[in-house]
Amino acid sequence: MTEAELRERLLAILGAIAPEAREIDIDPEQSFRDQLDIDSMDFLNFVTAVHKQLGVPIPELEYPRLASLNGAVHYLMKKLPG
Repeated sequence: MTEAELRERLLAILGAIAPEAREIDIDPEQSFRDQLDIDSMDFLNFVTAVHKQLGVPIPELEYPRLASLNGAVHYLMKKLPG
């Protein structure tokens, strides 16, 4: 999976949890919680969906690394096979 494909997949997952994510330009450096009206449960749902769709185990201590688009891409690119 390329970095661009991963970004699109993450934005689709985020859009399913926070529909307003589809309507704004996400700042890739800023946390999702600062940009969107999501709470900790929504963020947990995002991490869980990323795990299920990509098959990447994400330890709870690593959740903060997925707080922004760039952080999530950077973290997951290292974890994805190939």
